[in-house]
Amino acid sequence: MNHLATSKEDILAASRELIKENGWAAVSIRALASRCSVSSGTIYNYYESKADLLGDTIESIWQEIFFHPEDEQIFHDAAACISWIYERLEYGNRQFPGFFSLHSFSFMREEKNDGKKRMMKTWGHIQNGLCNVLKNDLKIRPDVFDQQFTENQFADILFSLILVAITRQDYDPSSVLMLINKTLY
Repeated sequence: MNHLATSKEDILAASRELIKENGWAAVSIRALASRCSVSSGTIYNYYESKADLLGDTIESIWQEIFFHPEDEQIFHDAAACISWIYERLEYGNRQFPGFFSLHSFSFMREEKNDGKKRMMKTWGHIQNGLCNVLKNDLKIRPDVFDQQFTENQFADILFSLILVAITRQDYDPSSVLMLINKTLY
């Protein structure tokens, strides 16, 4: 359904819809302008280039995938948090087919500095969230973390496993949950 885009948010929403319906190849300034019922020039008023548009679109997709859950308890329980992350990854894969493929990551490399900053910001946010969960989970044995093995290091391990799940499109958290249970509790 075409609608008149009156803001950057409207343009991003239309861009996400194009991706949901037809994949990454569907996103062009012309297709987006048509979807938004505006001229291509209007899109260029908001974005200097297609790369800028794609960068913001990718960032908005990550935000949609990892919206803040209503249940705050997720951020106080490592196992619940990991289950939630995997559920959100599965949602992202369903809603945005191909988003997690290496092809979509190549979009981020087109504008290397900006793309890398955006990806690192998103991934850093996820890693920091994991670290905070590890610090807030009262069920974790008090002797698990010390100066040689910190919450940050374990969050890095968990995040690495999440990245492997993304590339394999394997959204079953059972092996990661087993690792958490055997290591932390």
